[in-house]
Amino acid sequence: MVPLSYYIVLSSVLFMLGVIGVLVRRNIVIILLSIEMMLNAANINFVAFSHYLHNIAGQVFVFFVLAVAASEVVIGLAIIIALYKNHHTINVDEINLMKW
Repeated sequence: MVPLSYYIVLSSVLFMLGVIGVLVRRNIVIILLSIEMMLNAANINFVAFSHYLHNIAGQVFVFFVLAVAASEVVIGLAIIIALYKNHHTINVDEINLMKW
C-alpha cells in the first residue's frame, strides 16, 4: 500500500509545475494546460484522502472538478480561437485588449 505522503508529494509537484507554467509561459494554450495540471493535482489529493479516510465525498468532488475543467477548456479554446482570428497570435504579451 502506497503511503498518503507519496500522493501529497506527487500532487504538490504537479501543482507547482502548473503554477510555474502559468507564470512563465506566454502561450495561451500552454497556460490552459498548466491550469489543467493544477486541477488534476487537486484531484489526486481528493482521491487519496478519500481512500485513506474511507469517505466517498472526495471522489464526488473529483467529478465536479472534472466538469469545471471541461467547461474551462471549452470556453478557453473558444476565446483562443476568437483571439487568433482577430489578432493572429496567441502570445499573451502581444494581446493587449484590456490596456489603455
